[in-house]
Amino acid sequence: MCTLEKRGNLFILTLTGTDEHRLNPTLLDAIRSALRRVRSEATNSSALITTAHGKYFSNGYDLAWAAQSMEDRKVIMDSMLKSVVSDLISLPMPTIAAVTGHASAAGYILALSHDYILMRSDRGFLYMSELNINLVVPAWFVAVVEAKVGSPVARREVVMRAAKLTAKEALKLGVIDSAHDSAEETVQASIRLGDDLVRRGWDGHVYAENRKQFLGGVLNSIGEISTSKL
Repeated sequence: MCTLEKRGNLFILTLTGTDEHRLNPTLLDAIRSALRRVRSEATNSSALITTAHGKYFSNGYDLAWAAQSMEDRKVIMDSMLKSVVSDLISLPMPTIAAVTGHASAAGYILALSHDYILMRSDRGFLYMSELNINLVVPAWFVAVVEAKVGSPVARREVVMRAAKLTAKEALKLGVIDSAHDSAEETVQASIRLGDDLVRRGWDGHVYAENRKQFLGGVLNSIGEISTSKL
């Protein structure tokens, strides 16, 4: 489902295989387990890169798995993704998403939950698909988009037009930080960025606390929604 490699002070979390990396409980639990290992093995100055094999970064929730008991299983997946996002926000290091394939819906949210997003430009798109598949976007997804996508015009494109953004379009709208010619170049650029961030020598605890302040609205949204469902 996923692997974790440590290169010096860099951690590289890879969603493995050639499937769509749908976010079902098995994959989400594997990601959380990897993040716990990252937290336990981190030095004072580390960085995390998340990437994926194949055509997809992640094609969102596993709706086929959820179809057997849609509401209950959707709640389970939503709760587990909230935990992953909370883990990323509290992780004591910079985080980078190396988006080497399509990132849709919940997979898009997973990418946005990193501090930096680098994307390949030769294929793949970012896509909040809910409007086109007749689903209401969860309020906490919107909180993530509001926190990470600065322009109201860009947020409208993402949520209210369900635009399939190529790397070039996403870069122009300020949704990603840079675009690269291939999957390999995207990962290599992410490693260079990670190395640069590690060299800053920032205190991981302070970095995480500042991120939690910066993304306090996302954490509040996750907490409020979780409470309302009890």
